[in-house]
Amino acid sequence: MTKKSTIQVEKINDQIVKWLKTYAENAKVNGFVIGISGGVDSAVTSTLCAQTGLKVLCVEMPIHQAQSHVTRGKEHIEQLKLRFPNVSSIEANLTDTFETFKTVVPENEDVAKLNLALANTRARLRMTTLYYFAGIHGLLVAGTGNKVEDFGVGFYTKYGDGGVDLSPIADLMKSEVFLLGHYLKITKSILDASPTDGLFGDDRTDEDQLGASYDELEWAMLQDESKKSATDFTGRERIVFEIYKRLNRINQHKMIPIPFCRINKY
Repeated sequence: MTKKSTIQVEKINDQIVKWLKTYAENAKVNGFVIGISGGVDSAVTSTLCAQTGLKVLCVEMPIHQAQSHVTRGKEHIEQLKLRFPNVSSIEANLTDTFETFKTVVPENEDVAKLNLALANTRARLRMTTLYYFAGIHGLLVAGTGNKVEDFGVGFYTKYGDGGVDLSPIADLMKSEVFLLGHYLKITKSILDASPTDGLFGDDRTDEDQLGASYDELEWAMLQDESKKSATDFTGRERIVFEIYKRLNRINQHKMIPIPFCRINKY
């Protein structure tokens, strides 16, 4: 599996910042609100938003969060506030809200389905919280999804972290987000951490869930765009390509417009 070429990070940074500022000004809003997870995607997105000079509200929303994630998120926010006077932050601890929710819905004997439903519930509680802050402060919710997550394997929660107003880094592969992160001097603890969505309350990584690394999935996405098929590959390459195709297929409902019944005019 070949590595991708590097990107012109300075030009891409400037392009995204200009796009963000123009979009916000045309929408007549005050700036952006971003959920901070302690991962590279939210760190890069919030730094891009900060460069617009508009109001940026960073929101921490722990739900039984691993301490390492909390520490990384706080470290990033403090660094960002030191660099940009237009950045502020707030914490909305949703652990009690999540636990209350669990008491009013039935459990399921299928533990895997139950755990996935609750993981998605965490993401949707956070989306609701971000839109609350967006509403009272006149802000746009900035998404943190990258290209392979949003358009390749659909690795996000529908109406959770997928519920946003605009997506600044959705045309960048994960590896490109990391390159931009290095350029933006994102904290080392974030750049060195294994990507994880933190939705299950344990130490599983994104790779554990997906069955392949982001570099592998980016390779598979490029092969798929080149109209390759599984029979073109052997060994690990074939396994990764099949993982990508399966995830892409089963998550199409996230990546296409909501279907509606088109009524015949009788």
